[in-house]
Amino acid sequence: MRIKRGNVSRNRHKKILKLAKGFIGARSRIFKVANTAVMKALKYAYRDRRTTKRNMRRLWIVRINAAVRERGMSYSRFVNACKQANIVVNRKMLAELAVNDKEAFDVVYETVAKAAK
Repeated sequence: MRIKRGNVSRNRHKKILKLAKGFIGARSRIFKVANTAVMKALKYAYRDRRTTKRNMRRLWIVRINAAVRERGMSYSRFVNACKQANIVVNRKMLAELAVNDKEAFDVVYETVAKAAK
C-alpha cells in the first residue's frame, strides 16, 4: 500500500505562499519562486533585527552627545562621570530625557557634573 502525501506538501506550500503574500508577481504565486523569496526575506529579517538594535544604540549616543555638548561636556566624560556618580540610567532613557524632558536631563547633568569635579 502506498502513502499519498498530497496534504503534507499542499500544507507546506500553503504555509510558504501565505508568508509570500504581498510579494510582487510570481514571488507570491509560484511555490518554487516564492520559497526562495521567503527564505531570503527571513534571512534579512533575522539579520536586520540585530542591525536595528545597533542603529538605535548609535542614535541614542548621538542624542546624548548633542545634549551634553550643549552643556559643555563630551559624551565619553559624561558616561564616565555617570559611573562615578553611581547613576544607573541606560542610554535609551538618557536619550529620551535629552529629547523630551530637558528639565529632568538638566537635573541628571548637574548631578553628574558635580561628581566629575
